[in-house]
Amino acid sequence: MRPDRPATGETTDGGSAAAAPSRPHPAGLQVELAKDLAHHLRGGHPWVFRKALGAVPRVAAGTVVEVTSGGRFVARGLYDPHSPIAVRLLTRDPAEAVGPTLWARRFAQALRLRRELFAASEADAYRLVHGENDFLPGVVVDVYAGFAVLKLYSAAWTPHRADLVAALRGAVPELRGVFGRDELGREDADDAAGAGRPLWGEPPPERIRIHEGGTALLVDVRHGQKTGLFLDQRANRLGLRRYAPGREALNCFSYTGGFSVHLAQSGARRVTSVDLDGDALELSRESFRANGLDPGAHEFRQADVFDQLAAWKREGRTFDLIVLDPPAFAKSQAKVPAALAGYAALNRAALQLLRPGGYLATASCSARVSAEAFLGAVSEAAGKLGLPLQLVEDRRQPFDHPVLLQFPQGAYLKLFVFRRP
Repeated sequence: MRPDRPATGETTDGGSAAAAPSRPHPAGLQVELAKDLAHHLRGGHPWVFRKALGAVPRVAAGTVVEVTSGGRFVARGLYDPHSPIAVRLLTRDPAEAVGPTLWARRFAQALRLRRELFAASEADAYRLVHGENDFLPGVVVDVYAGFAVLKLYSAAWTPHRADLVAALRGAVPELRGVFGRDELGREDADDAAGAGRPLWGEPPPERIRIHEGGTALLVDVRHGQKTGLFLDQRANRLGLRRYAPGREALNCFSYTGGFSVHLAQSGARRVTSVDLDGDALELSRESFRANGLDPGAHEFRQADVFDQLAAWKREGRTFDLIVLDPPAFAKSQAKVPAALAGYAALNRAALQLLRPGGYLATASCSARVSAEAFLGAVSEAAGKLGLPLQLVEDRRQPFDHPVLLQFPQGAYLKLFVFRRP
């Protein structure tokens, strides 16, 4: 199913009073704010941290609670006793109930955004629900050629999973199946692993074949990182095709080869993919073959990227185009300084292999690292090498990964393209 198909049950925008029932919602369990955060929460931020509460209730994960300040209603959400984020806020309307009807409205709203902006020919894989930014904090839904992957990032959602699946089916009736990935209790946890299970309909095949602008990619939604593919880089994979013709390209942290396949199909004379995950590299080879590309004409190297770049520097090997798409270097605020040092070191190592006239496409998916700080790390790397760099593109995440203005953490992806004169 592509998101240009109509949804059912569409209503007004997320969280507004326009769609709320006219009768008051019965008062539920109340949790009082210990800090003066009411204005901040009423303004739209979706999280209440445990340390912001005056007292911590002993209730099960997924309990609906009302956040109050001075005894006055602020918002309503789901409680998580296992996470530093104690309450995920879902409505600021005291008359709006939290439950299946709300899930259905939010799914319909999310699909409407994708349908309005998504060209049917662009791809058959997209993010349908982007957590906090689609007014369902802690819920991610990605759709891959008719199969939805539901990933819950908070135990608060576990008791509501069946209702979420029902709401998802109602919003996207063309789905063939819904697959659930294991929940995690922390936003910054490493979720590279963790197989899930079918929740409804057909189990997904071992390999789902999707398309991005005419390029086929094979996805493992059962065991792959996140939900199987990094859909947030879809537009960037398409955008980098312009730099490929005739160039020798290097894709670092290549995973299942999304950038590699696009570059090879767009005329790169040779693409080298480097990743530690041998299974991901094999899936990359399968995607090459799915596009009529001979994997033997390209290179797949199972290695640590830093070690491999150092080895190639000693050998004097160089490239015309280098793509750096590493995992998040900063999963907590305390790790930001080390992350910036890591970004500087990585980009310095890559720049030493970049030929004059070549391009460096370098990305950061660390929400805690700002675009300005990331640019500073790349500038530091170039400065230490005495290399001038021209910034030719500033790219971010696609529209199906929207950013809620009141949730700046949602603006996490940065990709800059530089040219070495």
